[in-house]
Amino acid sequence: MLLAEVRHLRKSYGNHLAVKDVSFSIQAGEVFGLLGPNGAGKSTSMLMLAGLLAPSGGEVLLNGQLLDGGNLEQRRLLGLVPQEFAIYPELSGVDNLKFFGSLYGLGGKLLKSRCDEILDQIGLTENAHRPVGTYSGGMKRRLNFGVALVHRPALLILDEPTVGIDPQSRSHLMDCIRQQSAEGIGVVYASHYMEEVQSICHRVAIMDHGEILANDSISNLLTGLAADLFLYVENTEEIGGALDGIARIGISSDGEPTVIVSGDGHATNKPANPSSTRSSDETNGVNHSILASDLGVRLQLTLSQLEKLGIAVLRIETQQSNLERLFLQMTGKRLRD
Repeated sequence: MLLAEVRHLRKSYGNHLAVKDVSFSIQAGEVFGLLGPNGAGKSTSMLMLAGLLAPSGGEVLLNGQLLDGGNLEQRRLLGLVPQEFAIYPELSGVDNLKFFGSLYGLGGKLLKSRCDEILDQIGLTENAHRPVGTYSGGMKRRLNFGVALVHRPALLILDEPTVGIDPQSRSHLMDCIRQQSAEGIGVVYASHYMEEVQSICHRVAIMDHGEILANDSISNLLTGLAADLFLYVENTEEIGGALDGIARIGISSDGEPTVIVSGDGHATNKPANPSSTRSSDETNGVNHSILASDLGVRLQLTLSQLEKLGIAVLRIETQQSNLERLFLQMTGKRLRD
């Protein structure tokens, strides 16, 4: 069942266009990942989806109805976990839940029962009456998450919900999100932890410069992203530019010298013609302007060049395709503020 739909959202701040044209949809029970570098427009898009920020253009539909940030009935369908803590440190955990539950119209035995359920779910029953200011970072993150659940939202919007917490709290929150999904709640999940996204999301959108670059299931996104081949060699000192256009020199995670034949064909920073599968021997072995598009051909060319240089290949390993490789390939490796 279609729960929410974002259509051509735009948001500008003066002359700065933070969100250019963003469209996606969320099904009930789906965990939808939203990925992007810092400044990509993720948080701005999520605030518009939550009805807390008015778009400059486009629209958000919730259960087929145009979202109105002032509509309390629609707001009750949404649960937001912001990146920063949205809880009161001077109150206890249970008093935070009671306060936010009352804002959504809960009260009496229903509110108490719901608070007890949430405290059990987020693992804070034993610490329910302690001031939140005495909580650890992981406990605060779990309470921050619980506050968004207390009114039973239909759509849960999570902006970096596990940042800076210990592995135990992260694992617990992942289980909580899976539980929400199993109960039919739609989830929008933004995170910089690629392994989390890959393990929990049914579908992922990659966003940069205010636009959606890709939107599909993880398996479909990774289809065609070939594994890199790591050739472990005795040394790389004599290689020089002999492998330009077909492979690059690197260092393995354990510090060993390697030659990397990239699965996506990006052998060097030099532009090349990806349609060509021919090579031409020149002073160093291959023409720098030619790049074989086939991984097998590039591996053969690399092995041939290494043999000519008298460099022995000790072993060959592969690095499987993953979401982080795809993310870096689509958004680049340049540092973002």
